[in-house]
Amino acid sequence: MGLISVYFISNKWLLFASMAGVGIAWASILSMPYVILSTAVPSARMGVYMGVFNLFIVIPQIVMSLIVPNIFNNVLGGDPRNAVVLGGISLLVAAASVVVVRDVGGKIPVDDVIRGDAHEHLTVLGSAQPVPSSGLIDKD
Repeated sequence: MGLISVYFISNKWLLFASMAGVGIAWASILSMPYVILSTAVPSARMGVYMGVFNLFIVIPQIVMSLIVPNIFNNVLGGDPRNAVVLGGISLLVAAASVVVVRDVGGKIPVDDVIRGDAHEHLTVLGSAQPVPSSGLIDKD
């Protein structure tokens, strides 16, 4: 709502309130997807899943950096206010889409991860000992 309100505000002092809303949203945008993901994946594979998740953030950014200039000039008429409103609408759609995310934190059995590691023989450089990619140590 903060981004969309920029289109309608003509008083520069009211923009502070609008941007405060954007700042609060930005803090959530940067942290909440990682919180949601970290509770939904096995801790033994956290690094792998976070890396793949980052790819799903970076690749669309790269693609959009190539497409947005055409959208900005041809669809939005080159008006930065229209681009800000489009960003606000996109954020509202993203917020609505979170409703379909299920939180399954703590429900993924660690035994499945360990069984998967049996098929992935990784070794540390200079070492002949296999290292399980999950980082879990078998207790004997």
